[in-house]
Amino acid sequence: MELNQVTLPAIDVAASVAFYRKMGFELIVDEPHYARFRSTVGNATFSVHAVDAVGEPAQTIVYFECSSLDQQVALLKEMGLKFAQEPRDEPWLWREARLVDPAGNIICLYHAGEHRLNPPWRVKA
Repeated sequence: MELNQVTLPAIDVAASVAFYRKMGFELIVDEPHYARFRSTVGNATFSVHAVDAVGEPAQTIVYFECSSLDQQVALLKEMGLKFAQEPRDEPWLWREARLVDPAGNIICLYHAGEHRLNPPWRVKA
């Protein structure tokens, strides 16, 4: 199976659309209650849909892989986005930075390279 998309809650869909467009995602559906985006690489999509409230604190983390994480974070910071976690190397061999979208959803930008699918502790077939 191939993952089709992930849908995130949004209290203010227009603010979420502006946030994700600033991140560089292509807007492919734009309705007052719903918006869908195409990933900057590949064919994966994700969407936001209008809700009255989002659970606190957010429990879901959405990961977007960046081939040049530090440069991507620097670019987004220049565009005014605020990061909750600066890029750092994690024990699971990924480099990650985190920010929060307008609805409070946690967004993790990361680079894992070969370790994403083949970590040293991968289960043997």
